[in-house]
Amino acid sequence: MAAVTKPIAVMKRYELKYLLSPAQTEFFKERIKGYMELDQYGLTSIASLYYDTPTYRLIRTSIEKPMFKEKIRLRSYGLATDDSPVFLELKRKAYGIVYKRRVQSTIPAVNKFFEKEGDICAGGQINREITTFRDYYEELVPACLIIYDRMAYFQPNGDLRLTIDHNPRYRSDYLGLKYSMEGISLLPEGYTILEVKVQQAIPLWLTDILSEGKIYKSSFSKYGEAYKQQLQKIQKSKFK
Repeated sequence: MAAVTKPIAVMKRYELKYLLSPAQTEFFKERIKGYMELDQYGLTSIASLYYDTPTYRLIRTSIEKPMFKEKIRLRSYGLATDDSPVFLELKRKAYGIVYKRRVQSTIPAVNKFFEKEGDICAGGQINREITTFRDYYEELVPACLIIYDRMAYFQPNGDLRLTIDHNPRYRSDYLGLKYSMEGISLLPEGYTILEVKVQQAIPLWLTDILSEGKIYKSSFSKYGEAYKQQLQKIQKSKFK
């Protein structure tokens, strides 16, 4: 199959995460009215298939909280098919700044790419970066599927973006984007994950809202939490 030659996105920004209780979620949604607008898609179900080495080298490194970490994932919006667009993302974080390389493709093309049978896109710098990443880790396989229902907000005439992820869940089997959007919950019922995405400083009005709602920054990682939960299940089963 020929490589997909859709637009490629390069992103550089700060991403700050917060865990919200049900009450904080409602408070925050109410307080940002007038500052932020919900994007045109409304509530969107997103699935991200994370690739890792057979020994989970990437996520084990990530949860140690190093100054530099990286991951690669394949994302779909809703259930995917072999023909629908999916997005391969190489995401790196260094000294608090997130750098993301993203290319549109299809599931068959991505499968061939990880089998080292071809490029992921039509050449260029992004192709070289993603290919170098794949080759450096030698063997990358589907490791964990993360699913959530996202509400995304944007600031008119500004660079600020906010997302609120409801019902984050995961699967460690049936690791594909074509099967279902079901999974095991990562958080207590009603809790959400707020992400603040900005290229510069957080505006004062948002700082005031976070302070008023007693909403504090967290280092929560969906894939990291899923990995920890799976380890706990394995450890418990050993003592039964």
